[in-house]
Amino acid sequence: MDKTIKINLGGTLFQIDEEAYRMLRDYLQAIDRKFRNVSGGNETIEDIEFRIAEIFMSQKGLAGIISKENVEAMISTVGKPEDFDQEGGEGTSYHYTPGPRKLFRNPDDRVIGGVCGGIGAYADADPVWFRILFVIFTFMFGLGFLIYLALWIALPLANTSSQKREMYGSDNNQLRSQDGELTPRYATTSRIGNATNEVFRALGKVLFIMVRIFLIIFGTVLVLTGFLTLLTFIIVFVFHYPGAFSADIEGVNLSYLPDFLNYVVSSAAAPWIKALITIVVTIPFLAMIYGGVRLIFWFRARDGYIWLAGLIIWVMSMAALSIILFNEGVGFAESEKTTSTEYFSSVPDTLYIVSGRKMSGLEAENEISIPDEPYKIMIDDNKKEIYIRAYLNISSDEDNSASVKITKRSSGRNRLNAIENSERLQYNYEVSGDTLLLDEFFTIPSGSKWSFDELFVTVYAPAGTVIYMDRSVERLFHSYYDDDLVTDYRNRFWRMTEDGLDYIEP
Repeated sequence: MDKTIKINLGGTLFQIDEEAYRMLRDYLQAIDRKFRNVSGGNETIEDIEFRIAEIFMSQKGLAGIISKENVEAMISTVGKPEDFDQEGGEGTSYHYTPGPRKLFRNPDDRVIGGVCGGIGAYADADPVWFRILFVIFTFMFGLGFLIYLALWIALPLANTSSQKREMYGSDNNQLRSQDGELTPRYATTSRIGNATNEVFRALGKVLFIMVRIFLIIFGTVLVLTGFLTLLTFIIVFVFHYPGAFSADIEGVNLSYLPDFLNYVVSSAAAPWIKALITIVVTIPFLAMIYGGVRLIFWFRARDGYIWLAGLIIWVMSMAALSIILFNEGVGFAESEKTTSTEYFSSVPDTLYIVSGRKMSGLEAENEISIPDEPYKIMIDDNKKEIYIRAYLNISSDEDNSASVKITKRSSGRNRLNAIENSERLQYNYEVSGDTLLLDEFFTIPSGSKWSFDELFVTVYAPAGTVIYMDRSVERLFHSYYDDDLVTDYRNRFWRMTEDGLDYIEP
């Protein structure tokens, strides 16, 4: 395979084969020797290189590679260095005829973004008139501001000499300063126009300072928000330290949700879900931090590929996470319940409801609870068991009988699977004479998955029955109604009425 070389002509990058490169190099060296000591020679050489780039771009070459034939065709079009003197005599410089003007933002005549300066160069008119028009239209429902913003985004900035030549169109519309920079000369320039332009530039500087202050404040907010959110995510969900940002909330614990995920989805899906959630959460806040830093320090960086790669990774992660969660969520499509009832052998005048096993007595350390919600989960990683708080309701029985009704509710892929999941829930209680012993929690057996499981204990007693509840049972009773826990009663006796329980004052 022939060797290819990359060269830059007129701000455009080309690939050229080795033989064509030697021919082009000799041609450019001959032109350099011809014009280096001539007045305006550097500009002439630059014009010729720009013309060569245009010809190569039109030829494109074989598979994008400039060949010897392309160089020969270019020389026949531009001409040989020794032919230039024959056309204009000694000291005559070579110029090509430029193409039509192109619209750019003008960095040499800018107030804010160089839009009006670029339009002025394109139209060969003083930009002050366009600036006045934009101001007038801005007061018409902000139309001028929206148009200016759209042009600012759409138009490229004329940074290179070749782009400036395309913007001005011909040498008749520009002057060259001593340092080689192009400065505009408009046909309609006047003293009033110059004065107005200076006013706009002064206002533009003030506006620029105000915008920079706003961007610095906004960038600082982005950095702090992104950093604190990521820090919270790491502390809570990696180090299991929920009190870092809510130390005044007692009993609130969400930090074990990643561990709880192992008891909700399949073992194969759990690590993928955790990794994808981390990516989906982390990337946006890292972007916030980086974007905020850029706004604060206002630096340029060629990071388009980084942004694009981050977006692609985030979209792919979100899509994969959605697919996995959808497949796992099918297991919660249906919800069903099962019930069982046990009657007291005789209706007691006073029914004592006392607690059996309490959640506070469990050795499980992983706890998931939400503020203002009675639903509480504890996980024993050693036994691979889940414990969930039960609900207690006490109602009046119109048949003058006393009974205990256990209602279990679960979800599943279908109704049959939901019923099977509800039947697997384990709950201990005991009816003995006038005493009912209730556990504070029910258990999901080892190896089983959580399926939105709930358990309701309903105690029925006829009107006139006195009900006694100890402190733990009272907590279960009030959790059913999502009410504040009542722990300051001096007397724990209640009386059943047709409308429900009524507290007995001591």
